[in-house]
Amino acid sequence: MVYLKIIKVFTAIDLSSNKFNGNIPEFIGDLNGFQLLNLSNNNLTGHIPLSLGNLTTLESLDLSQNKLSGWIPWQLTQLTFLESFNVSHNQLTGPIPHGKQFDTFDNSSFDGNLGLCGNPLSKKCENPEPTPLPTSSFEEDQDSWFHIEFDWKIILMGYGSGLVIGVVVGNIVAEKIRTWKRQHKRGRSRITLFTIY
Repeated sequence: MVYLKIIKVFTAIDLSSNKFNGNIPEFIGDLNGFQLLNLSNNNLTGHIPLSLGNLTTLESLDLSQNKLSGWIPWQLTQLTFLESFNVSHNQLTGPIPHGKQFDTFDNSSFDGNLGLCGNPLSKKCENPEPTPLPTSSFEEDQDSWFHIEFDWKIILMGYGSGLVIGVVVGNIVAEKIRTWKRQHKRGRSRITLFTIY
């Protein structure tokens, strides 16, 4: 599609009003550098990819008029240039993310998703904590610090208990060696005294 009277530095991907079906591919998050992504009015299904949070230059995202399901990923709140967001008329559920640009979007951005709740909708969420979404490379990157921190706690506990056990066992072994040496010296001195007599 040719956009007349728009400067050439404005980069857009507009695949709206086609008959695309299936999931939005995860690799779309690798296509950084454009300002507009429009996939509206298709037959797209599945979850909104978490990798869309990588599109840091995105100013407009339109996923409306599809059959997308699941939660709106909180990673999209990292799109600080996002001025226009539309996921209306899908099958999305759960709380709407809040913070940064998401606090500026009105009801029309979320219309037609009966399972959505939270601001700016009047429907309040019963459980504000989101359930886990399908895994992706982007999600794994975001959660990797938690796993590293958790692993280090276990390692430190292992080192701590190992150190205590090592010190106790080391002292016992050292005492046994000292006792053996003392007994060995006494035995040798007795033999020496015996040979002198």
